[in-house]
Amino acid sequence: MAEFEKKVREIMKDNGCYFVRHGKGDHDIWYSPITKINVTVDGKIKSRHTANEIMKQSGIKHKF
Repeated sequence: MAEFEKKVREIMKDNGCYFVRHGKGDHDIWYSPITKINVTVDGKIKSRHTANEIMKQSGIKHKF
C-alpha cells in the first residue's frame, strides 16, 4: 500500500503552501495561498482519495 504524505507535502511546498502548526494527533495544519485557507494534512495518508482531496482543498491541480 502506497503512502502519499511525503509526496503531498512536497507538492504543497512547491506550490507555495506552508506549515502553520501541529494539529491534534498526527495531523498538521498548512496554509494555502491559492485558496487562502488552512488545510489539515494527515501524518499517514494511505488513500489516494484522501491525497486528492487535500490537493483539491489546497487549490492544486494534481491527481494521484
